[in-house]
Amino acid sequence: MKKQNKKLNCWEVMKCGRESDSDDWFFSEVGTCPASTELCTDGANDGKNAGRACWIIAGTHCGGEVQGDSASKIDSCLECDFYQQVQKEEGSEFITGSGLLEILQYKEQILQSKLENKERGSSVS
Repeated sequence: MKKQNKKLNCWEVMKCGRESDSDDWFFSEVGTCPASTELCTDGANDGKNAGRACWIIAGTHCGGEVQGDSASKIDSCLECDFYQQVQKEEGSEFITGSGLLEILQYKEQILQSKLENKERGSSVS
């Protein structure tokens, strides 16, 4: 039986210290990277939250600075060693940017629907 290696998330590879459970006092002061808290992409490319889908998340902290939206940063992401590592590890199962956008849109629709149902339920009382 072949043992599978644990697939690392971006913050584990890049060692930025900005994951949501970081103990680093400096990064807790400057902010948590949204890739470590984005629940809608949890599990994508076998990552935690957006840990293996960071290129689709706006405002990630890459290279020591906050990045813009996915459209403005995608060129640098495509050149990123971590992006290329994930693509290689996932092979034919790699979820591309468009696939990740579909996941985000679908999960946002579900969340919106749940919120609307909850609001309707509370206004009936």
